[in-house]
Amino acid sequence: MSALASEKDEFDPNTVTPGVWGFVVTFVIMVVVLLLILDMVRRIRRTNYRAQVRAELEAEAAAEAAAADEAAFGGADGQATDASGELPGEGDGPERG
Repeated sequence: MSALASEKDEFDPNTVTPGVWGFVVTFVIMVVVLLLILDMVRRIRRTNYRAQVRAELEAEAAAEAAAADEAAFGGADGQATDASGELPGEGDGPERG
């Protein structure tokens, strides 16, 4: 029992601290983590901007292709016609007046 009592007396909580080196190492780790987070945010932002620009370019290309198709087909209004240019069912039967 006396051995345990003598060990407790030798323990000084002021000498068992991380000290200056512990603070320096913790601070360096904190700075490295902060820099990694900033780099990650920058890379994510850049990726989002690239995706946004790619979507805008694809939309412009689709609009140009639609305009080219409209010009090539003479501005068709989307109605189906046969070879004579009549709408289906227009000249098929007797006219009603």
